[in-house]
Amino acid sequence: MPYDAVDPRGIRVFPLAGRRNLLRLAEEVGRAVSAGPPEEPVREQIRRLADRIRHARRHQAAVMLTYGAHLIKNGAGPMLNCLIEAGWLTHLATQGAGIIHDWEFAYQAASGESVRENAPAGTFGTWEETGRWLNLAALVGAAEGLGLGESIGRMIAQDGLRIPSGEELREAILADPAHPLAGAKADLLSVLHTDGIPPGWVALPHPWKACSVPCTAYRHRVPLSVHPGIGYDIITNHPLYHGGAIGRAATTDVRIFAASVDRLDEGVYISVGSAIMSPQVFEKAFSLVNNL
Repeated sequence: MPYDAVDPRGIRVFPLAGRRNLLRLAEEVGRAVSAGPPEEPVREQIRRLADRIRHARRHQAAVMLTYGAHLIKNGAGPMLNCLIEAGWLTHLATQGAGIIHDWEFAYQAASGESVRENAPAGTFGTWEETGRWLNLAALVGAAEGLGLGESIGRMIAQDGLRIPSGEELREAILADPAHPLAGAKADLLSVLHTDGIPPGWVALPHPWKACSVPCTAYRHRVPLSVHPGIGYDIITNHPLYHGGAIGRAATTDVRIFAASVDRLDEGVYISVGSAIMSPQVFEKAFSLVNNL
């Protein structure tokens, strides 16, 4: 007999326009850009890291950067974009919060909220736009076999999403019910039907997408993998949240991550502000590629 569980269809969501944001994109980027050069011995460590990155790229080896959300919250996204555009990074990885703050910056140039103020009021994380669009991007991307990072990067880069029709999804499922993507298509079909989401192109402008890391990674065909935890992120508190879609897309990403780890001979692995996700995902991927 199943245990009692809450019904997510009853979640009340609120517009982002009514939220008091703690972070402003222009201010955070300004602080990051105006920061002075590091002192020794950090400066020497950076020189050695730069030498190793140059060596790795000369030898066509991977240069992987795994980061936590604070790198984005502190305005360093444009710095990562410069490294992507210059061809220095071959793979980026973050957790759920890293993608959420990035998306909110790209969408409204502001992010962050007070847990102390909002959690007791039942409004922490219950934001319509953040939950709707990131969850829809995951659902649509998973149905196409995309990873979570690519799904969200594509939505930002293209300023919108193409929602398939119910008929299109049903035909694909019935044509091959055992296809690896049939389950993801069924998930999407169920959500579209339940929420009454119409098919077709849905425009969603991202006026500040130039600062978005997944957008830049998508445009330059550099994989950006997302490694979320179920229940860790605010998009869980939205009626459109679908753990199956998040799990499918994140599983695709972890396989992409492992493929990059497999190219780390003479390469570089950088971990910034991720004391748990980065080493945990890396050790499993490292074992996997040594197993295959």
